[in-house]
Amino acid sequence: MPEVIIAVIVTLVLAIPITYLLTVSYRQKVAEQKIGSAEDKAREIIDEAVKTAEAKKREALLEVKEETIKNKNDLDKEIRDRRAEIQRNERRIVQKEENLDKKIDAIEKREAGFVAKEEELNRQRAEIAKLSEERVQELERISGLTSEQAKEYLLKTVEEDVKLDTAKMIKELEHQAKEEAGKKARECLVTAIQKCAADHVSEATISVVQLPNDEMKGRIIGREGRNIRTIETLTGVDLIIDDTPEAVILSGFDPIRREIARIALEKLIVDGRIHPARIEEMVEKAKKEVESMIREEGEAATLEVGVHGIHPELVRLLGRMKFRTSYGQNALKHSIEVAQIDRKSVV
Repeated sequence: MPEVIIAVIVTLVLAIPITYLLTVSYRQKVAEQKIGSAEDKAREIIDEAVKTAEAKKREALLEVKEETIKNKNDLDKEIRDRRAEIQRNERRIVQKEENLDKKIDAIEKREAGFVAKEEELNRQRAEIAKLSEERVQELERISGLTSEQAKEYLLKTVEEDVKLDTAKMIKELEHQAKEEAGKKARECLVTAIQKCAADHVSEATISVVQLPNDEMKGRIIGREGRNIRTIETLTGVDLIIDDTPEAVILSGFDPIRREIARIALEKLIVDGRIHPARIEEMVEKAKKEVESMIREEGEAATLEVGVHGIHPELVRLLGRMKFRTSYGQNALKHSIEVAQIDRKSVV
């Protein structure tokens, strides 16, 4: 039994170094194989990198060559274009020089003609002066008067004519001054009458629009007064909103504007929507309505007096007389009455 143990121990002692040597030898072989494989891969990578570099180099050279060819073509094209432009400019310059030479020749010819004409004019002036002197001498011989005596006689005749014309002008100016004075006097008188006739002026310059309630006054005024300012700007009429119950007063010297403002305000009150855009729309409608009313009134007046074929603008002006008054009477009705009286008197 001890012999077996000894044999096992001896075997283990011998096996350990052998195993170590085999292991070291195996690892060396594996390491050498890995190193060889790494070197092969390194060589492959280097070869591939060299090939890639060569390919990129060729591509770069090709791109550089193409870019060079392109730049060369562009440069050649630009040179050709510039040469063509230079040639065109040269042709234009040559043509301008030719035209300038022609103009210079024409100017020289005209100057030569002017010189000849000037010489001819000088010759004619000399002849005219000579003839004038001969005529004066002949007139003096015929009339038996010297030039000084003739001048004195002429001045005397002209002086008498001027006195006559001055007297006529003074008379005309006096007549015109009298007419202007009469006109100014009538204007002053009318102005005084208008200033004195306060009740009549008030009736002729204001219109009253009835409101459904006093709350409508605030809506007509609007926020910060924008509605009332819009109405006054578009119509040219002043809106007076005071303590008068359920009423707004429209004030203005133009009766047509007052009528437009009255119709627009009544439409806004009925509609209920009162804002600047709606006000502008209603004012435009009111203007069209008043214009239609004017045309209808003019046509009715022409039919009433039996006059036909009047120009439309005259009919329109006739219709506008509906809104005018003279001494408290409607101008259109007064004109119709006068036309009927004239027609009866003619018959």
